[in-house]
Amino acid sequence: MTAVTILPVINTNGEKSYRAIAGDRQSIGQTAGQALDALTALLGETNFSALIVIQRFNPDELFTIQQQTRLSELMNLWRTARDRGQNLSPQQQAELESLVEAELKAATIRTEVLVQQSI
Repeated sequence: MTAVTILPVINTNGEKSYRAIAGDRQSIGQTAGQALDALTALLGETNFSALIVIQRFNPDELFTIQQQTRLSELMNLWRTARDRGQNLSPQQQAELESLVEAELKAATIRTEVLVQQSI
């Protein structure tokens, strides 16, 4: 079974879309379902099966409002730099990667807790 992560993404105009990620493949859609469908097509999965957990993206003890705010700021800086054909500074890139990892770890822990509660 393929592990898929779907994250909300806010662009510089404040519009929400969703990014679906599986390994080194990713896709974006206006809804979580569109992002998942596009990723499934990318992966070439014809008999795709998954357990999908949808959680509200609210701050908590695992990923705080400060971390969410900073991640959003860095993602906006990254998009601006990308659109100009530039890169973030090494410090900003390292901070962005660290926050993405922290967010993924928090989501993983939340999911593990949900699975344990449902057993």
